[in-house]
Amino acid sequence: MRQLRAFVLRLRGLFRSSRPEADFAAEVESHLALHTDEGIRAGLSYSEARRQALIRLGGAEQARQAHRERRTLPWVDSLLRDLTYGLRTLAKHRGATAIAILSIGLGIGANATIFSMVSRFILRPAPVGDPTTLLALNTTHDGDRCCNNFPYPIYADVRDQAKSFSGVGAYDELVPASIAGSGEPERVWGQAVTANFFSVIQLPMVIGRGFTAEEEHQQAVVLGANLWRRRFNADPNIVGRTVVLSGHAFTVVGVSTAAFHGIDQIIIAEFWVPLGAEHLLAVARPDQASRENHWLEVVARLAPGVTREQAAAELKTLAGRFAIAYPKTDKGGGFAQQQAGSLPQSVWQMVYLFLAALAVVVLLVLTIAGANVANLLFAQAAARQREMAVRLALGATRARLRRQVLVESLLIGIFGGALGVLLSLAATRGLATFHLPAPIPIDVSLAIDWRVFISSFALSIVSGLLLGLAPAWAASRPMLANALKGEDALARPGRRITLRNLLVIAQISMSVVLLSVTGLFLRSLHSASAINIGFRTDNVLMVAVDPRVHGYSPERTVAWLTQLQQHVAALPGIQSAVVTDSPPLNGGNRSDGFQIVGGPGSPDSSVITDLFMVNPGYFETLGIPRIAGNDFGSESATGPKTAIVNEEFVKDILGGKNQIGAQVTGGGATYQIVGVVGNVKSRTLGEDTRPVLYRSLKQTVAGDPAFMGYTLIVHTAGNPANFSESVRREIHDLDPTMAVFNEETMDQHIRTAFFLPRLAATLFGTFGFIGLVLASVGLYGVMSYSVSRRVREIGIRMALGAKPGSVERLVLRQGLVLTLIAVALGWPAAWMLAKMASSFLYGIQPHDALTFALVPPFLAVIALAACYIPARRAASIDPMKALRTE
Repeated sequence: MRQLRAFVLRLRGLFRSSRPEADFAAEVESHLALHTDEGIRAGLSYSEARRQALIRLGGAEQARQAHRERRTLPWVDSLLRDLTYGLRTLAKHRGATAIAILSIGLGIGANATIFSMVSRFILRPAPVGDPTTLLALNTTHDGDRCCNNFPYPIYADVRDQAKSFSGVGAYDELVPASIAGSGEPERVWGQAVTANFFSVIQLPMVIGRGFTAEEEHQQAVVLGANLWRRRFNADPNIVGRTVVLSGHAFTVVGVSTAAFHGIDQIIIAEFWVPLGAEHLLAVARPDQASRENHWLEVVARLAPGVTREQAAAELKTLAGRFAIAYPKTDKGGGFAQQQAGSLPQSVWQMVYLFLAALAVVVLLVLTIAGANVANLLFAQAAARQREMAVRLALGATRARLRRQVLVESLLIGIFGGALGVLLSLAATRGLATFHLPAPIPIDVSLAIDWRVFISSFALSIVSGLLLGLAPAWAASRPMLANALKGEDALARPGRRITLRNLLVIAQISMSVVLLSVTGLFLRSLHSASAINIGFRTDNVLMVAVDPRVHGYSPERTVAWLTQLQQHVAALPGIQSAVVTDSPPLNGGNRSDGFQIVGGPGSPDSSVITDLFMVNPGYFETLGIPRIAGNDFGSESATGPKTAIVNEEFVKDILGGKNQIGAQVTGGGATYQIVGVVGNVKSRTLGEDTRPVLYRSLKQTVAGDPAFMGYTLIVHTAGNPANFSESVRREIHDLDPTMAVFNEETMDQHIRTAFFLPRLAATLFGTFGFIGLVLASVGLYGVMSYSVSRRVREIGIRMALGAKPGSVERLVLRQGLVLTLIAVALGWPAAWMLAKMASSFLYGIQPHDALTFALVPPFLAVIALAACYIPARRAASIDPMKALRTE
């Protein structure tokens, strides 16, 4: 306690004096006078008595200094002085300081931007109570790829029998509904959950509560905070009121927090209803008694004191027990667990590879920026040799000099980190303009959270210290005699490769890697834009509706959609209008295994085929060429099922023969082929051409209703955006309560489908450009510094008859030699690392010959430009002035 109090007093002494210096000086003088008088009385002269008094006291100034150290913290005081001196030094060299801070800021900003992605999609836990003990459970099966959802009976068995969990809840991840009330009708997505769901995840409510056990089958609803504000003006008295979802009245029991929109942090759910009331929202529910229908997401809360390993062991025991009790469905089954809120296993690998590639790139950018700053600090260390030599001669220690230079580099790192965070804020806002191609609302927004701040601060501290170590060592160890003559400690006579040259070689080598990767992704974007998607993109408007969630029967749905198609097609300026369950390039659609009737009976012989339901005129509206046969038209809802297939279907399933009239089977139905059309990109731009089977919408709605709703596709004579309001008006004339959603032009839809190549090209292109600029600045700085150190030599050369052109070539040759060495080192590294990008390239190979052939000469031209200005400066040196240079 006494030591703590002394520390506090010393800390206070740094900022305010507990005893003024004048008072202490007066006390010292009184002591000296007293001892001097004693010496005079002992027979000494005044001067000798005064000297003996000073010796007895230990020196007046030494006493004052000891007093200062006793009432303050000397090391803090010394550090503050170093900080003050460092700030003055940086301010004195504003240009060099600005370049160093900007270089570090660009490097840390790039890393902060990518780390914000890592924090958002990998590190951020679900916004629930104690997320570390909340697990997401999945079922597995021997020989199958992980993972799958739960059938309801298996969920019930785990909930009732597992002792490792304090609670086990389940939910159906996507439930569509229309919501009425004030304003225009709106399509919203929610989830159906077990009654114990909110208690298992320990979610606090803004107002109200979660569901009780008695409400498992009741019409109750928990609203999301955003929906509560948007549709109900944040009414604080909303609990107890009824809201209409898909034509059914639900009683509001609570409002969730704004941060929570489901355990899966990408999908946006805006309401939650009990699992037993899900059927009221027109959702086709699987057979709950079946152990084969995998449809439930499951979360479990670890019991106090139970580890994940213990829970996994118990789940393994339960799986063995279920396999014995239900061998037909559960044999070979098991369970997998992961942190709730983590990325789904299906997308984890792709996201991980993409972020890993970006992390490598931004670390290269930071390293290039660091080499720039290190070069700058080396130049300053060389320029300050005389200062350091004088300070050493006056008694300063080398450790003190090293600390001073380190403080300056640390300040550069901190200021660069602050600038990097600001740049990252702008970058994350820019990334918000990219949208994933998905028919459901998703949240991929980025933000700078506390993890990014902490990592950026740590990175700035580490960068500042590491970059200052070598310059601090060099600055603190000048050769005194040579330093007074101004000799560069980092470029001894006769040394052809200096440390600064090595740093530039490293910069340019890493730039080769960056430019190669950048070139690959820019070429990939160009290749993607040239992909033949197989359908029309200009003058097409798309508007989605879902009569099913408004209580429409299948027959009424078909009639209403047909009527809507006819009304819109009759509008002035509309050339045609059709309806489908999903437009192409929507990220995914129904698919099933198909084979020709009479072919091999093994399921392994089935070919996975994408399924679309359309009505007559669809192919003409989208400009998909008809190869053979007829369009839909005369089929009846209950008659034999007909289908139109694409050329890839003919190739893969029909053996390449144009078999109009052939029958194929799949998805529990048999279809007669009545037509063949051209291939289209059905899911994503980068996919291989997939077999596609088009079904008649009239024949399909009853047995296989579209889960995502139905899209009206309108071909217009002019700008499709100008027809949006008239199409919306026709929809509401037919049904004022019908919610309209996913309204966009086909051009907008295609731009969204280019999400991955555009994102990759933007990010890698930006980082590649930053790396190129930093490397060019580094090369320019080294060449400029080299010219400044060789002024006398160049002056002598020119005095002896050297021409300006030969001097220019001398400097340019030095820069190009460094560039060639760097390219020779960086090109093989780029060739090896390019393999990481293979999963994200469109239409080109990772070892694209054109990219790797263009990068070296392009970099050589940039290096030549960076060396040209120093070369011109060297050629313009006046020999007489150079010879007089000290």
